[in-house]
Amino acid sequence: MRLLQQIHAEIRGWSRNIQLFFLASILYQIGNGMFSVLYNLYIQGLGYNDTMNGQIVSIQSLATAIMFVPIGLCGDFFSRKRLLITGALFSGIFLIGRSFDYSASGLIWFAVFSGLFAGVFQVLAIPFLAENVKKSQRLKMFSYYSSLVLASQVLGSLGGGIFADLLHTAGLAKVTGLQTVLFVGGAATLVAFIPMLFVSEDKKAPQANTPTQPVTESVASETDGKQGVVHSAEQDSKNDTLSQKKDSRLIGQFVITQLLIGFGSGLVVPYLNLYFTNRFSVSLSAMSLLISLGQIMTIVSMLIGPTLAAKVGSVRAVVIFQVMSLPFLLLTGFTNMLLIASVSFLFRQALMNAANPIQSAILVDRVSDKRRGIANSLMQTAFMIGWATMGPVQSYLVTTYGTYWGYAITFSITGSLYVISSIMYYMMFKEPKASSRVLVANG
Repeated sequence: MRLLQQIHAEIRGWSRNIQLFFLASILYQIGNGMFSVLYNLYIQGLGYNDTMNGQIVSIQSLATAIMFVPIGLCGDFFSRKRLLITGALFSGIFLIGRSFDYSASGLIWFAVFSGLFAGVFQVLAIPFLAENVKKSQRLKMFSYYSSLVLASQVLGSLGGGIFADLLHTAGLAKVTGLQTVLFVGGAATLVAFIPMLFVSEDKKAPQANTPTQPVTESVASETDGKQGVVHSAEQDSKNDTLSQKKDSRLIGQFVITQLLIGFGSGLVVPYLNLYFTNRFSVSLSAMSLLISLGQIMTIVSMLIGPTLAAKVGSVRAVVIFQVMSLPFLLLTGFTNMLLIASVSFLFRQALMNAANPIQSAILVDRVSDKRRGIANSLMQTAFMIGWATMGPVQSYLVTTYGTYWGYAITFSITGSLYVISSIMYYMMFKEPKASSRVLVANG
């Protein structure tokens, strides 16, 4: 009860915008949780093979990746609230359409259309939170948000799997039961736009038009005043150019590391449900429960992430989480025992994803305000390019080498890519040691 009271008091302390956005995210992610776990099985239930699943994942990921940069640019210049409303509306509509289509062409086209709008929440969530909370609260709020996303997906995936099994037990055909659950998921995603309607937007004056010094300086003469304005404008232009170069370099480095993670993730994560059902023949409920447990463990690790970051530094915390996940990743790929596969999957899931909110905080802190939207969109684009390109590779390896060696190879490739990405991330973003910071400050 004390814990619940503390959580309630914490939530009441949030701004109204944050509360409404979190409510919209809960609805949106519950629907997506149902789809992420059951849609592959729905395609399989229609009689299509793993190649079709790979094509759908790839085409949807590619459509999402194409929209990341336009969404980020629009988010920096226009209303993030309206974009989030549009994303929820059209995502829900197309997810509902996907739950009733049987034809191969229809499945592909619905994957394209839903993919185009799937990136809105992914791209705009972090910038929206950043502009609605204080800088000192960002890492904690990002961790809360990432945990909330996973908790909502737990409700969707676990509830969807159990609901589908109950419908099948009640006498509905397997495909019909899956269709029903997918429709509910699409409807939950659709109604996520309602809380966003009540979000308030503050109209901020553009910072570029606000003079920095003339207000505090006295003007000796008209000529001196004009020279001061010209000098100030030149200095602002120079500073903006330097800031843009710095941001471009940082964004490029973030994109490279995220691209490697996307390649590795795209080989494994979209097909974990098929991995458990194909290799171990588990039921829908058991598979949904297992994936939900993995998300619950991830929530716990995300909540302790800020504590680790405070002790060892944010960059080191990211690398530690990623490296610790690798043995569990390989163990999952090579074991033939369901218990070992389940436990190792849980730890891999928790450790690898625990770094996500810390990475978001690093990105937001190091990139200037005016380029956060495009920076986050390019990060998401790089990640989704990995998913878009690895679908056919994964399906080829599994269909060619079978459900043991096919998955073993894909998990091994993923581990190698994670190692390379972690090394590069540490080398490019490592914080200077305390002694170095002191010397720089004294110098």
